[in-house]
Amino acid sequence: MSYITESKLKSYRPSIHSSYKTTSSVLRDFKNETKSFKTKIFLSHKHDEMQELEGAIAFLKNFGVDIYVDWLDEGMPKTTSGQTAVRIKEKIKENHKFILLATEAAINSKWCNWELGLGDASKYIQNIAIFPIKKDYSEFSGSEYLQIYPYIDYLETSRYINGHYRGSGAYVVFPNINGNNKVITLSEWLRSR
Repeated sequence: MSYITESKLKSYRPSIHSSYKTTSSVLRDFKNETKSFKTKIFLSHKHDEMQELEGAIAFLKNFGVDIYVDWLDEGMPKTTSGQTAVRIKEKIKENHKFILLATEAAINSKWCNWELGLGDASKYIQNIAIFPIKKDYSEFSGSEYLQIYPYIDYLETSRYINGHYRGSGAYVVFPNINGNNKVITLSEWLRSR
């Protein structure tokens, strides 16, 4: 597996300092883009990981998608409550795809795990993916149950993997317990509904 690193993901972020925009205003701009005919993604993430979130959104936006981020939802209650959970459930069902931005902190988050369970129930297996983000110069160490989900694999350079050539770029790998993984490009996965 070739996970994207935090520094590579951050390289996709637009330059906030050059335009004097805050992270929140950049993300609100993403929210206000045209949404017609776009694949809609529910992006589950840890709320205090803004740089990773902004990088992931910028990376995914390259594929022409619409991304739902719960705290930018004006219909979300101002304080966390049972109504928050109801709204999140509705949004997971409403969006075409579910992606968990799987940082170490997100994997340990009760909310992210709960959202992953909802995504599993409403999107499994064709429309859910884990987007593992590893710290620079470290190995990704996620929970074993994540191994059953399709995941986004990122290759900086082209290479042969298990006898199959893959060009550089992003792929979705559908794991098979018997060792035969189905692999498609991320853009192909995003176009399928």
